Amino acid sequence: MSVTVLIPARYGSSRFPGKPLAMIHHKPMIQHVYERALQAKLVDEVYVATDDDLIKNTVEGFGGKVVMTSAEAASGTDRIDDAATRLGLVDDDLIINVQGDQPLIDPASIDQVVALFNDGAADFEMATLAYRITNLAERDDPMHVKMVFDKRFNALYFSRSCIPFNRDGDEDYPVYKHLGVYGYTRRFVKAFGKWPVSELEHLEKLEQLRALEFGEKIKVAVAASDSPEVDTLEDIRKCEDVLNSQE
Repeated sequence: MSVTVLIPARYGSSRFPGKPLAMIHHKPMIQHVYERALQAKLVDEVYVATDDDLIKNTVEGFGGKVVMTSAEAASGTDRIDDAATRLGLVDDDLIINVQGDQPLIDPASIDQVVALFNDGAADFEMATLAYRITNLAERDDPMHVKMVFDKRFNALYFSRSCIPFNRDGDEDYPVYKHLGVYGYTRRFVKAFGKWPVSELEHLEKLEQLRALEFGEKIKVAVAASDSPEVDTLEDIRKCEDVLNSQE
């Protein structure tokens, strides 16, 4: 089983055009993501998957690998499927999908997802990451997707609302948010793309709910580090503050 990190990157975001190329701490954001993915110890290859020549030229300019995908990809998973086909990945190969707007992704978190699949008794073909929320403001912010999972670390649900809801109003209880890192077999990605958009996915605008609604397991690892996504210029400032503090 080979392990390939694919980083989908689009230039034409409606909320933040050119986001993968936004400069953070002297580097384009996509370079931060790529270089951190390269540091994961259980990964064989790292590629940026894009349909944009400017992103392609930027990645190749810092020595990264690119796989060009169709501009017709309707979702990030469709882009992953297209990239996997072009790279010739086979059914048992493992794909790790790291979002191109996670410049602070911890390489160890990527390895956590890979390690889930290294269990010889694994009975799932999709996995992801959770992180316990420490900033209470994130609980009710729909931009931060919340999730619940069972005692065997199988995902039960994902929502833009705060879950679980505490009827008695005590705020001192754990709430987990979803970090946008997925692991899945090539076989699973091919199947997923053939399923229609599910009702829950349509309501919440969360692709991972399609897998749950079609009866698939999503195994969960709890990350030790947060990996905030960049959606605004203010998010870039926050990432730069973190990177400055690490110098």
